[in-house]
Amino acid sequence: MSSAISPLAPKTSPELPPVDGVRFATAEAGIRYKGRTDVMLALFDAPTAVAGVLTRSKCPSAAVDWCRDRLPGGEARVLVVNSGNANAFTGMKGRKAVELTAKLAAKAAGCRASQVFLASTGVIGEPLDAEKFEGVLDDCASRATPDQWREAAQAIMTTDTFPKVATVTTTLGGVRVTINGMAKGAGMIAPDMATMLSFVATDAPIAAPVLQALLRKATDRTFNCVTIDGDTSTSDTLLLFATGAAAARGAPQITAPGDRRLAPFRKALTTLLRDLAQQVARDGEGARKLITVNVQGAKSERSAHRIAMSIANSPLVKTAVAGEDANWGRVVMAVGKAGEPADRDRLSISFGDIRVACQGARDPAYDEEQTSAYMRGDEIAITVDIGLGRASATVWTCDLTKEYVAINGDYRS
Repeated sequence: MSSAISPLAPKTSPELPPVDGVRFATAEAGIRYKGRTDVMLALFDAPTAVAGVLTRSKCPSAAVDWCRDRLPGGEARVLVVNSGNANAFTGMKGRKAVELTAKLAAKAAGCRASQVFLASTGVIGEPLDAEKFEGVLDDCASRATPDQWREAAQAIMTTDTFPKVATVTTTLGGVRVTINGMAKGAGMIAPDMATMLSFVATDAPIAAPVLQALLRKATDRTFNCVTIDGDTSTSDTLLLFATGAAAARGAPQITAPGDRRLAPFRKALTTLLRDLAQQVARDGEGARKLITVNVQGAKSERSAHRIAMSIANSPLVKTAVAGEDANWGRVVMAVGKAGEPADRDRLSISFGDIRVACQGARDPAYDEEQTSAYMRGDEIAITVDIGLGRASATVWTCDLTKEYVAINGDYRS
């Protein structure tokens, strides 16, 4: 965790209201860090439904395997997250660590191990000493309260420079419901599910299969549209919990994904996940500029997304932005290498509202001084019109600076 807050951090951070049926506590377990919290425990009242989207990495962490095996059950009572150690690439020791953690958490929460969900973040390849949770989780369970969202977000940080939280309110069947969320992530961020750790909770009474359908679709439009460095983590985990507490206030039980009463909730969930995803981009390791890549005029949404990701993941594009250089030639390069339908002579490229290239050449009205002034801002928009169709996509990333190299060069030191 860095001591200097990213210059792109939001100027204000919301106060998260309690979500009925959810309580948190944090502790210092001494996993890797000294003098800071590094474990978070969340308790959920029964019956809480759960859905999740997990990394597609072929080298997943032991915690990811644990969650993947338990998500089909659709029930959750407790979540344990630790920072400082990813418990990934740790073999049988890693599996035994999650089993012990789940056993201790189940005892603390008074539930079955199958209702325990786990996540770990930090160094890969180092065994996690789960015995450090002995007593810690019992203590956390005894003092958990509903107002600890920000503290929970702080406990799961690694190289993050600020806790990432968001909240929205919406209606379900005319009854007010709340959705709160937290995320962590600053490096090893590239979309292949959820691209980091994120935990979201709502008091809406929505069945687990419906939650899963909602989450998968919203993820594709949010977390799967953010990239920092093109590297997908072994530990990526996004979990959505629904306590159903709003049913006591008259909210309807939702059991079908096509239920029309879901429309406001679906929109609100996407808004919240987009907020968290953009906060991750704003906290990219060493970042000084937030970059929004808009691709339009593509033949399909898939094609637009792949082109946008090619631009956002290009080290040459990202370093050009870091150097405040509107090097649209690098954008052309990234479009060309994406392997998607494109026509050089139909391309149009803009930085902000300034069109710098069109019809396969530099724009006749290109003004270097005006463009350079725009590039000095801390939020840069790159828009590319492919000119072949009507599909579009938006991706968020950040610039690539010397600080990124310094942070990752020293990460295990």
